Amino acid sequence: MAQTKEKPIGKVVHYFTEIKVAAIELSDALKVGDTVHIKGHTTDLNQKIDSMQIDKESIESAKKGESIGIKVDDHVREGDEVFLVE
Repeated sequence: MAQTKEKPIGKVVHYFTEIKVAAIELSDALKVGDTVHIKGHTTDLNQKIDSMQIDKESIESAKKGESIGIKVDDHVREGDEVFLVE
């Protein structure tokens, strides 16, 4: 089996509990369809990006420096690191 590579692409800056959305500040590009791995002290979540938003507007891709919101399947925490699974 091929070894999966992970590349750091951002950090969780906020988690909206009631709507299960993580606000992520990107240090690299990300697009719908990508898989991310969110990792922290108590967080270990692999997830495919089904949708992303900036200021409540749906987008297909985001670039370095942008802050996005993505729906997550599990609780994530501020400071968790976000990796792109390649």
